[in-house]
Amino acid sequence: MTERGPIEYWLSDMDGVLVHEGRPVPGAEEFVRRLSASGKPFLVLTNNSIYTRRDLSARLAAAGLQVPAGSIWTSALATARFLADQRPAGSAYVIGEAGLTTALHEADFVLTDIDPDYVVLGETRTYSFSQITRAIRLIEGGARFVATNPDPVGPSPEGSLPACGAVAAMITRATGVEPYFVGKPNPLMMRTALNVVGGHSERTAMIGDRMDTDIVAGIEAGLETILVLTGVTRKDEIARFPFRPHRVVPSIADLIDLIDLV
Repeated sequence: MTERGPIEYWLSDMDGVLVHEGRPVPGAEEFVRRLSASGKPFLVLTNNSIYTRRDLSARLAAAGLQVPAGSIWTSALATARFLADQRPAGSAYVIGEAGLTTALHEADFVLTDIDPDYVVLGETRTYSFSQITRAIRLIEGGARFVATNPDPVGPSPEGSLPACGAVAAMITRATGVEPYFVGKPNPLMMRTALNVVGGHSERTAMIGDRMDTDIVAGIEAGLETILVLTGVTRKDEIARFPFRPHRVVPSIADLIDLIDLV
């Protein structure tokens, strides 16, 4: 791989990298503490659009990780920024929860089911058949279709739950209209995060646990990519992909010493 300079900006996935099933990955607490003390800009990224930044900061704190709300970037925030750039002060019919509706309100969007510019789909704990039906009819009437992320399923204590990508597929099957997915693996998620931290791609690292989302999005955004083996992708699966990360490490604990390199 091409030799790169020292890492000055850090982006990290959350689930599978810093936490696993609600518990911190060993070394994550020290990594976050050292990164905060270094003064280097960083963001924790997640495709989950349910929670606001403050919600996620509180959930991470409950797991022992002190990540300020301003250092969290979600697919909901990236979606709101994208839509605000595309159509300032626009309108949207939203299927989602506080993380998405709050982000769109803060982007000066009007949330309405009356002739909206967009139908915006995110995660929700309980997808409503009536909401999905309304979304289908609005898209048939000309509303543009945007979704926060393509993840087909999400975890729960009982097992998999249908997530944004699965519900988007149902709406697409009914309307024939494909959504524009903003979250990973779309490199737009990384680009908006880079803008938030004011970083340059040549000096920014993306840490993830999935080759098919975190790593490919980081590569397409021109970032240094680091795969940790504490989440979805196993070591023996890496060679199956036509791309590879710049580094592969057992866990986030193995990256602590990189923080202090100048």
